[in-house]
Amino acid sequence: MKMEQQQDLLRYVLSLGDDALTLGHRLSEWASNGPFLEEDIALGNVALDYIGRARMFYGYASELTNGEKSEDDFAFLRGERDYINHLINELPRGDFAFTMARQLIVDIYSQLFMTQLLESNDPVLSAIAHKSIKETRYHLMRSKDWVIKLGDGTEESHQRMQTAFNDLWGYIPEIFEPDDTEQRLVAAGIAVDTSALKASFDAQLSRVLEEATLELPADEWAVRGGRKGYHTEHLGHLLGVMQSVHRAYPGCEW
Repeated sequence: MKMEQQQDLLRYVLSLGDDALTLGHRLSEWASNGPFLEEDIALGNVALDYIGRARMFYGYASELTNGEKSEDDFAFLRGERDYINHLINELPRGDFAFTMARQLIVDIYSQLFMTQLLESNDPVLSAIAHKSIKETRYHLMRSKDWVIKLGDGTEESHQRMQTAFNDLWGYIPEIFEPDDTEQRLVAAGIAVDTSALKASFDAQLSRVLEEATLELPADEWAVRGGRKGYHTEHLGHLLGVMQSVHRAYPGCEW
């Protein structure tokens, strides 16, 4: 593999790890805050799935640096401008409706994405996809069920769910706009062409929202920049909490 392509691959793998870690951390914030015990445990398990996924990507990134950086270095010793996750993953957890709306968006996308990543020419990425897609199917089943229950529930639950999708809608376009790094890796058969997933994503999401008696929000705004290291103010606060122990005791082993 040429040096340029290896650098592209490292950046791509880190972006996928960053997506998983930031969302996993947000989901972990529901620990002891869930609406009832069973859901509290379920959200914790989904959070662990994402954090485990992040570890697989960061572990591969460490291999690509020949061990010069560890998975902990990638997670705990980078600042917010070094993180290249999609913005939707770093947003505060909000209320339960917001969390489930975001999960539905991410889960539909993840199922489509991981299905295509299975076909990657890179055997490590394909193996990660093979493990992750099993989890994603379960995640999607849960988020779809909750969106329908809350959307077609009480007047308050319906309004909360509609508000959640309205607030999240402008973060969706970024997910389907591959940057230059991704486009080069797509041409090499390594990365997923996310732009090709948009039509299927739209169709699946529309069907769920219709069943949930929710309206499709208007495409009136969009924010971008996560893959370039430009983030909302929320990522800095997230990293401040997540990295505090590691930065206070650098190199400490438990």
